[in-house]
Amino acid sequence: MNSLKHNHGLRNDGNSESLNDDTIYSPSGLSAKTPIITSLNKSANSPSTEYSPSSQLLPSNDDSNDSTHVQYHTFGHQGDVEDIYRGPYQQTPLKHKVIEWVEKKKNKINKQEVLEKCIVEPLMNIPSVMVGLLLNILDGLSYGMILFPLSSPIFSHLGPTGLSMFYVSCVISQLVFSLGGSGFKSAVGSEMIEVVPFFHTMAFSILGRVGVDNPAKVITTTIFAYALSAVVTGIVFFCLGKAKLGSLIGFFPKHILVGCIGGVGIFLVLTGFEVSSRMSGSFEFSYETISYMLQKEVWPMWLTPLALAFLLLKIQHVWKSQFVVPLYFLAIFVLFHFLLAVVPFWNHEAARKLGWLFEPPTSNEPWYHFYVYFNFENIDFSALMRTIPAMFALTFFGILHVPINVPSLANSIGEDHINLDRELMAHGLSNTLSGLCGSIQNYLVYTNSVMFIKTGGTTRLSGVMLAIATGIVMVIGPSIISYIPIMVVGALIFLLGIELVIEGLIDPWASASKFEYFTIVVIVFVMGFIDFVYGILAGIILACITFVIEAGSKSIVKASFRGSVARSTLRRHPNQIKFLDAVSDQIFVVKLSGPIFFGNAAQLEHALSDVLENEKYEQRPIKFLILDMRSVSNFDYSATELFKRIGRLLDKKRVSLKITQPKSNNVFLSNIMEFINDSPSNIELCAELNEALERCENSFLEWYRLTRESTRVNTESNPVMHNPETISASKIDKNLFNPLSAGLGELSSSPRQNFVQNAAHSFIKEDPKVKHTVWKNFKQPVRLFLQVFPPEITDVKEDYWHKISPYFVKEFVPKGSILYGANEPPKGFYVIEKGELKAVYKLQDHNLYETIITGTTVGELPFFAETNRTATVIAIRDTVVWKLSHEMLDKMKYEEKDGFELANELYKIALKLSAERFEIITSYVSIST
Repeated sequence: MNSLKHNHGLRNDGNSESLNDDTIYSPSGLSAKTPIITSLNKSANSPSTEYSPSSQLLPSNDDSNDSTHVQYHTFGHQGDVEDIYRGPYQQTPLKHKVIEWVEKKKNKINKQEVLEKCIVEPLMNIPSVMVGLLLNILDGLSYGMILFPLSSPIFSHLGPTGLSMFYVSCVISQLVFSLGGSGFKSAVGSEMIEVVPFFHTMAFSILGRVGVDNPAKVITTTIFAYALSAVVTGIVFFCLGKAKLGSLIGFFPKHILVGCIGGVGIFLVLTGFEVSSRMSGSFEFSYETISYMLQKEVWPMWLTPLALAFLLLKIQHVWKSQFVVPLYFLAIFVLFHFLLAVVPFWNHEAARKLGWLFEPPTSNEPWYHFYVYFNFENIDFSALMRTIPAMFALTFFGILHVPINVPSLANSIGEDHINLDRELMAHGLSNTLSGLCGSIQNYLVYTNSVMFIKTGGTTRLSGVMLAIATGIVMVIGPSIISYIPIMVVGALIFLLGIELVIEGLIDPWASASKFEYFTIVVIVFVMGFIDFVYGILAGIILACITFVIEAGSKSIVKASFRGSVARSTLRRHPNQIKFLDAVSDQIFVVKLSGPIFFGNAAQLEHALSDVLENEKYEQRPIKFLILDMRSVSNFDYSATELFKRIGRLLDKKRVSLKITQPKSNNVFLSNIMEFINDSPSNIELCAELNEALERCENSFLEWYRLTRESTRVNTESNPVMHNPETISASKIDKNLFNPLSAGLGELSSSPRQNFVQNAAHSFIKEDPKVKHTVWKNFKQPVRLFLQVFPPEITDVKEDYWHKISPYFVKEFVPKGSILYGANEPPKGFYVIEKGELKAVYKLQDHNLYETIITGTTVGELPFFAETNRTATVIAIRDTVVWKLSHEMLDKMKYEEKDGFELANELYKIALKLSAERFEIITSYVSIST
């Protein structure tokens, strides 16, 4: 075999590298060493060929007389195989790919597989197909036969037409679901009995508009309206599925759907009387109708199917098999015709004359005869437009069913991977195709699907076979109607109606609330006795009312507490903490949750009225109100007006308002900002509850600081004024307060103001900055220790701090640097002389922050307990700290005569500080969740 040569688009100058006979290299774009095909076999007679990837662009250097210079790659497979052309810039032709695919399949297929797929599997599906077909026939007799209001003379002959349209819809939906549209391999599609009342509403609406004098136009417009409603339903279904709104529509209140089902049940019971008694008009509660129903020739015709329906209900209560219904009606059919055969003077003609059998079609019309009615010249578009509300009501009713039927079927057959959006799109496709084919709506039928699957219909082939069998019945369907006993159809209608009434009115009695049950009864009454479209509208209105009542009844006030319970996590001086314990009762926190809208916003007004009521307000006045709205999901425009009233009420009481809000909710923020801008009161917007609490506490401490400074000034200038109780509020400069931040600028005489003033004066007595002015002569860190560790923490004398101060080392912590990190071993205990730190605690789902300011300590508990750090501490500002390390602590123990006693006292101080901090942190965590 001659070797193939590769020149990468260059002329062959004789220097091309010779390639191995067993390898061909990529003609372009790859390295010359990249093999793409191995084990090349050539026929014995194939000529030697030199491969040039650019042979079609450059003249060949080959001396051969072959002007075409066609390159062939010959693949050998147990003999010679047809050469397949692969030029350097061409792909394998599609027909050759198809040939290769067929060859592969031929090699894989064996006789056993053909026998299994083509003979055994179809035979195994026959029982389930027969069950599904029988269910479709029964549904056709009960649904399709009454697709048009047969009690009206104009529509009385359209029973076969309705049956044909029913079967067309069944076949289309079955094919769409079984050929891959649905995630269920063998779901059964059919019409729902619940849609029949809507069809009758459309038919009577068109009849009332066009009139009885033009039956052709009435029928054409009605059938076109039916088909158009299917297209509308299909488009809505498909759009919902495409937009992935399947889960959203499942949130519609179930009791509204239950009420609609009960209304359909009432309609079916009345329709059962109409069909069974063969009355010429609609069933009405009038003397004429009752007189007709009690005639001796008529009452047996409706009483018999009604009794058969109740008997079947009793049998179903005892025998739970899914085969009860088809076998029951099959037995009635056989028994009826057996009586026709054995009873003298009783035959088909006599039975039809007496109203026990349907009349045969007036002409031998094929199943597709209803397409004759699609004469667009006979469509009354004004009458058609009047049916649009019924179309959308019908669509809305179908939308409620699919999110119920699909999950129910998936649960019944153990299918865990069903996508509701896909099922909606499948329903959209099947309904649109059905409407374009002149037929009606179709849906996945839960009961039929369960019976079909449980009897062996578990493959897509079984669904296709059911569609074919239904199509065969559709072709021969109209001719067999004359042999169907009317009492079979009547019993079916009565059975369905009674079951739906039980489902709509009896079953919810124990589970629904009083208002929900009232809603159900209203819907049933309106749909059953007035109008179906009005019933749907009543359901929607009542659903809105239900939502408002239920949402409004749920308290938006999650919790409320005073500032004595709600404290910020800011680490403060013990003396400040003691003062805040006394005055923080004037901070009132209200935690809100859920949506705040016109239906429940008044709850907040009532809750605040209780707090701001004159008698209660005099006893426990408040200065700051914090509305924690982080858990509020929505804040609508109507609630903004209510908040403005609350703002005016707070302004009268001179109460400062602080609001927390979620940063991600832009609509919430815009409504809140509108409220703040329009409100005359002092309002601040805070990022979180901790910030709001901190601002309120700072306002009280600012009052305390000014009172303390005034005390020191007056004491130094006039010893008589040393008593803090003699300090008047007028001595405090009001201009030092910013009303928007402090909220304490108004120093009017009030119980609230007097309480804060008295508390400030009482604590000034113990304030180290006032009481011990001699400390200013001490060096650091002794002066710092005397201020940080007051008598409330320890009763040690000044000598103690002088002894331990040499073992503390002064350190500078620049802004932004980390003092220590979480999970690190402790290296020191720190007392802050100046600056500000922030501790970050990483919790499971969020972070907790603690601000540590001048005159406090940090890191004491892990240091003395010798455990790893629980937080990361960062310098917010340039900070100066005094550090006690383990080395210096050990040095103090052994150098000082009473070193161990000194260390033990530090242990006690650390435990007291930690206990105090633990109480504040846990209190904040409990109120912030």
